[in-house]
Amino acid sequence: MPISEWFHKKEKYTQITPAIEKRTIPDGVWSKCKKCGEIVYQKELVNNLEVCPKCDFHHELSAYGRLHLLLDDGKFKEFDKHLLPADPLKFTSEKTYLESLNQSQERTKLADAAVNAKGKLNNHPVMIVAMDFRFIGGSMGSVVGEKVTRAIERAITDKLPLIIVSSSGGARMQEGIFSLMQMAKTSAAMARFKETNLPYVSVLANPTMGGVMASFASLGDVVIAEPEALIGFAGPRVIEKTIRQKLPKDFQRAEFMLDYGQIDLVVHRRDLKETISKLLDFFVGETE
Repeated sequence: MPISEWFHKKEKYTQITPAIEKRTIPDGVWSKCKKCGEIVYQKELVNNLEVCPKCDFHHELSAYGRLHLLLDDGKFKEFDKHLLPADPLKFTSEKTYLESLNQSQERTKLADAAVNAKGKLNNHPVMIVAMDFRFIGGSMGSVVGEKVTRAIERAITDKLPLIIVSSSGGARMQEGIFSLMQMAKTSAAMARFKETNLPYVSVLANPTMGGVMASFASLGDVVIAEPEALIGFAGPRVIEKTIRQKLPKDFQRAEFMLDYGQIDLVVHRRDLKETISKLLDFFVGETE
């Protein structure tokens, strides 16, 4: 049989299996853990405070999620919600700064990367700032710096303990020197706060880097970090390229920073409120 006839006959018996219909999973139903890669039911993740039930990895928590976690009954009075970022440098890269702002505002429903609020933590009245990494990497521009400064000033005026939960990649490059000035501005305000002898508890979430860590985030009377949070100024890859040496395992992670005295405590998210409450009991006395 000629080979051409063999191929011709084979075509008669060859069947093409219909493509199996791809099953789609609705958005928001399942999440993939960034550390262990497990697929986790989204509702289970939310109920577990955005901590992976398989490997205990602490995922990002929104600014409002932080406030609901730490404040009694999730109740608070928000301040400075009207502050909006500007574009003083008319910055453009792959997209304009205004486009980045608009996209982040639409996605997060926030004006910028920080929320100021006043509430009670286990009956302790507190002033609190919560940063949100989802908004341009939680970067500190003019609005974030102004919000942090105003929160500090209100804490001074109202004689309240201060809590700042940081989660940031650092200063916002799109605002250039205006962003870098916020480091000095917030640190100067913090120096005035220190004169009141009121407590400031700094909480470092993953990651807390750059200009935020180099200013107010590192100035707490007590500095707490969540497990495995990345903490530092420059990132590990930048440091390795600069010094041309391999860095130690888990360098700049919370546990590493605790071992070398850079922070005071590493606290699981579920224990965070109770830990801060005990610190406030120590600093200002127990509430009735």
